[in-house]
Amino acid sequence: MTIKIINRSNNPLPRYESEQAAGMDIRCHIQEAVTLQPMERRLIPTGLYIELPVGYEAQIRPRSGLALKRGLTVLNTPGTIDADYRGEVGVILINLSGEAQTIEPGERICQMVIARHEQPELMEVSELSETERGAGGFGHSGRK
Repeated sequence: MTIKIINRSNNPLPRYESEQAAGMDIRCHIQEAVTLQPMERRLIPTGLYIELPVGYEAQIRPRSGLALKRGLTVLNTPGTIDADYRGEVGVILINLSGEAQTIEPGERICQMVIARHEQPELMEVSELSETERGAGGFGHSGRK
């Protein structure tokens, strides 16, 4: 598969950091450092514009190292980029730590996973088939 991309930043194109990585790292496109205070959220630009094939989405996900070490994560994770979106890829970052966190120009701030999806036809019915689990919800299966 080929994905068309416009890069209006001075950063390299997104890339996979290991041979079997599912997500490619995305860098921020900012001219000067941005500091997020505790619980502050901000839309961070990437300078990237993509054209996905029909039937695919790009999922924007947190980087585990930023989340663990600095408390920085993607707020609406995973963020979805639809195949018909042509605007700049923006990333909503939030600082969940107790300290101010500074994002430097060109820093890797998230990862992007390309995923296939379908748009099913919905069929309204009056009842669903029964299963052993039934309507058991959150925590239903317990600890094992």
